[in-house]
Amino acid sequence: MKIGFGLPVSGSWATPDTVAHVARRAEELGYHSLWTFQRLLSPVDASWGEMYRGVHDPLVALAYAAAVTERVRLGVAVVNLPFVTPVLLAKQATTVDILSGGRLDLGLGLGWAEEEYVASAVSKRHQGRRAEEFIAVLKTLWTDDVVAHEGEFYRVPAARQDPKPVQRPHPPVLLGGTAPGALRRAGRLTDGWVSSSRADLDRIGESIDLVRAGAAEAGRDPAALRFVCRGVVKVGPRTGRLSGSYSEIAADLEAVAAQGITELFVDLNFDPRIGSPDADRDESRRRADEALEALAPR
Repeated sequence: MKIGFGLPVSGSWATPDTVAHVARRAEELGYHSLWTFQRLLSPVDASWGEMYRGVHDPLVALAYAAAVTERVRLGVAVVNLPFVTPVLLAKQATTVDILSGGRLDLGLGLGWAEEEYVASAVSKRHQGRRAEEFIAVLKTLWTDDVVAHEGEFYRVPAARQDPKPVQRPHPPVLLGGTAPGALRRAGRLTDGWVSSSRADLDRIGESIDLVRAGAAEAGRDPAALRFVCRGVVKVGPRTGRLSGSYSEIAADLEAVAAQGITELFVDLNFDPRIGSPDADRDESRRRADEALEALAPR
């Protein structure tokens, strides 16, 4: 299992200096990848959690990290596709892929926050069909010289979108989701699946099995798929998987790998002592340096 690290994109530690420092240090220590996530709004009462109160744009943050690194891959888990058009996202993703020399992994999701749906002027109806059409248009924009699309949700007049991504045929696309239909869709249509921060790491293998089944039903090779896990790490008292001492967390990493996860990224943004706007910035950076060292790939 490959090990990645979550960039500082949420809370007080998400400063330019710390983003650059974590990106460079992760690359030096041999981490495979750096990851971000998307949040457009947060509720006035902060009921979604500290990690969602102040979040940077995920693709802009990856572009910044690309400028200070050379090797490490750059992933977003996830961009919620209902809130953007495939034409816009294809252009943004291509730009990051070019600026990074072909290092982008693009995770897509459907979103869950009613406030963000309302603010983006989209409906939650027909989410599955929207996702399938979105992915098809995205791939067409990346690969075809001339794009022309007339669909249920999207229309693209005959046109060109250049330049094309560095990666061929296009940057890897991963799909999030927890419902059986969403998991099978990931296997049918994309390069793999990315878990949410709320995934049950004791049963994550069950989700992987459904993704693989979707691939097999579509005549695709399940063994070629990637399975990426957001590892919500909390150093301190043991409260569940990926919490406790570093030795306990390391043992949990092995248990997760045994269920079929091919890549896990350590994400400190979801620890309220780090990913909150009220957290002590210097202490958060100290914790990050400690975790980077302790959990570095061996």
